[in-house]
Amino acid sequence: MTAPLRPAEPITVNVALGERAYDIVIGRGVLASLGQRVAALKPGAKAAIVTDETVAGLHLAAARAALAAAGMSAVDIVVPPGEHSKSFATFEQVCEALIAARIERSDVVIALGGGVVGDLAGFAAAVVRRGVDYVQVPTTLLAQVDSSVGGKTAIDSRHGKNLVGAFHQPILVVADTALLDTLSEREFRAGYAEVAKYGLLGDAGFFDWLEANAADVFAGGAAREHAIATSCRMKAAIVARDERETGDRALLNLGHTFGHAFEAAAGFSGALLHGEAVALGMSLALEFSARHQLMSMADAERAVRHLAAVGLPVRPSQVADVPTLDVLMDLIAQDKKVRRGKLTFILARGIGRAFIAPDVDPRDVRAFLSGKLAAHDNG
Repeated sequence: MTAPLRPAEPITVNVALGERAYDIVIGRGVLASLGQRVAALKPGAKAAIVTDETVAGLHLAAARAALAAAGMSAVDIVVPPGEHSKSFATFEQVCEALIAARIERSDVVIALGGGVVGDLAGFAAAVVRRGVDYVQVPTTLLAQVDSSVGGKTAIDSRHGKNLVGAFHQPILVVADTALLDTLSEREFRAGYAEVAKYGLLGDAGFFDWLEANAADVFAGGAAREHAIATSCRMKAAIVARDERETGDRALLNLGHTFGHAFEAAAGFSGALLHGEAVALGMSLALEFSARHQLMSMADAERAVRHLAAVGLPVRPSQVADVPTLDVLMDLIAQDKKVRRGKLTFILARGIGRAFIAPDVDPRDVRAFLSGKLAAHDNG
């Protein structure tokens, strides 16, 4: 199967949430239209651009120019790069900066960056003056296909990832695929884990397509845009059905229960990127499913083989400073899907057939992880 030809116009995916519906605009060069699109939604508004130091050096000037071309004034709020900026301290700095800049409820916050900036700026927008509209301008693959869509905003707690936050939908997402050209290969691979996740959780045909076209997705062009648009359509459909994750939106967390535990144990550092943790977590979740005869081991191995083929970690032994079993189990117990102390995992009955498994026995999880960690120790 081949990717469709590059469309002449940007691809628009709508997130159907009634009066709060919004568009995801996907295409090469669409950052130039940011000011025009925001001004149409928020005439007369002032903008506050929240970004990090790395992205500011690459894309802030272009974002400011796009806003200025539409007659919009803007202030900049620049934070350090990395997961550590999803902290109470940086959150306070962003909130205070928005207030000091006299950003009003009728103005707009623009999150220019990857998932960290999107989560941080979105959460600040959710609470400053009890809610300011915001626009996501994701600059990483992971953010374009996942974190910029759906309205989940959060910062991290010392107890785990994304434990303090709010649901606050953006009014627009502008996903310029040209911005991905500045990513390192490692960062792009980490984002690809979330692309593969969509095939694994609910679209076996898309996973087939990724197996055949992954090299083209990495190379850029029409295959990349097709993969991003397909991922966004899947997420938009799930969010429209279950905005606040009371039902099947939890499927989007395939791999995240295991993955977040490894990520937290690594101190939310560059030692293990979020997408790398998700790839490891999906590999473990699928093998756990196969071990409990929910899916065939052949399907689990096929999925793991694809993730490994693009260079993603699929075994604990590929992670530096592997945490102890007790540390992992304590972190899993803090997962947001825990209900009344009972573990909930996203497992699978096959490729493209993920399901929510409530009340997973912690003893089964402990036994499974014990075996995986023992293989690392012996290995």
